[in-house]
Amino acid sequence: MTPVLRTERLDFLPYRPEHEEHFVALLRDEEVCRWMGQDLVPEPQLRELFRAILTDVYPQRRFDVWGLWTEGAYAGHAEVKPTGNVEGHELVTALAPAHWGHGLGGEAVRGLLRYAAEDLGLTEAYGLVGAENTASLAMCRRLGFQHLRDVVGDDGSVTKLMVISTKNPDTGTNNRADTGTNNRADTGTNNRADTGAAAVEDAV
Repeated sequence: MTPVLRTERLDFLPYRPEHEEHFVALLRDEEVCRWMGQDLVPEPQLRELFRAILTDVYPQRRFDVWGLWTEGAYAGHAEVKPTGNVEGHELVTALAPAHWGHGLGGEAVRGLLRYAAEDLGLTEAYGLVGAENTASLAMCRRLGFQHLRDVVGDDGSVTKLMVISTKNPDTGTNNRADTGTNNRADTGTNNRADTGAAAVEDAV
């Protein structure tokens, strides 16, 4: 079961049915999609994706997905999941534009790294950042990510595959919350710019 996590300013909460509008609004935002390196997805498809989180991803324990919340407001989306680019897990974050520029992207990634190390037992994690997303690449370097290789899409776009040790001293220690409560929601951030976030892309 995906646990509740907390960092200094963020609550990582498993999604509930009433969070659907937040999820859809985040991933229908053109700026968020641009920084995530993906096209706008039609709203019906996003709603189908959200419902799949509740009816398939969580029950089957396929991977961990959270909404990110700060001071009671939805801030973004976060995931830790197996990646198809390498043998390992990738961190995915996407922040709502209202929360860009306040360091929440780095905080979200550090929270995911602690979870990856302490709960999943991972020794390293991966992220994907668009080559043009210089702000997020700079943030990744500050956090300790190293460039592994470039991934070139069919359209010629270049994405940087980054890797980090989960034992990096900057990731801190325990960020697990008491899993007894689950009454807030929030989300990750976007993997570009301190567009709230960081090291990754590709939602759900």
